[in-house]
Amino acid sequence: MKYTFLILFSFLLTGGAYAQAFKFPDLPPQGKIASLVPSNWKIIDSVSGDLNHDGIKDLALILEFYRPVKESRAYGDNTTEIITEIQKPRILAIYFRRSASGSYKLITQNNNFILRAEEGGISGDPLRSTTIKDNKLSLSFEGGGNWRWKLNYAFKYRNGTWNLENANNYAYSEASGEMTDRQYDFQKQKKITVTGKIDNLERGNESTEQAFPIKTPRTLNNFKKPWTWEISDGEYL
Repeated sequence: MKYTFLILFSFLLTGGAYAQAFKFPDLPPQGKIASLVPSNWKIIDSVSGDLNHDGIKDLALILEFYRPVKESRAYGDNTTEIITEIQKPRILAIYFRRSASGSYKLITQNNNFILRAEEGGISGDPLRSTTIKDNKLSLSFEGGGNWRWKLNYAFKYRNGTWNLENANNYAYSEASGEMTDRQYDFQKQKKITVTGKIDNLERGNESTEQAFPIKTPRTLNNFKKPWTWEISDGEYL
């Protein structure tokens, strides 16, 4: 009976801890890389490069919590949080550096935009490598089943805001080879759509370009996560 009680007591303690509401940490406002990662979190991707046009390499980190928790995630209309999932939360953290040997200063902490490991469908973890090019931070994801999808988003820091400047929505069928590649340039307000076959490369595919004005540009503040922006009727990004 004594051992049964101890086992039950231990189970209740563990269950109580997991039942507590999860809360995202406030990341350290500045420091060296080793001091920027909170307890129970780990870096799963990182990239350095100049993001604010000062010639000094800045830092973007993607962090993941050590265990799954219950999360409410945006879906469909970019405003309603109607999905409850059990998964490991992720954080996008962006730091600027004042000098090549100085500490990093936190500029942005985003707890929503990075897809979780369970959000890629049967293809597994959708997160792909983060890159910095031309002072833009590019975030990439891939997933799906028989129909595969690839999403790429390039954000640029302007006047204290991370503006979505370019995006790409590429979908293809592994069975038939059919593909559609939608390329968005929000600075020039245009869209290029390429349709055809994945093995045609540039030759047999059809490409069309059209003006594509957007009344409300997306930023990291108002774009909750991939697939939630209905950019036009039935067309999601």
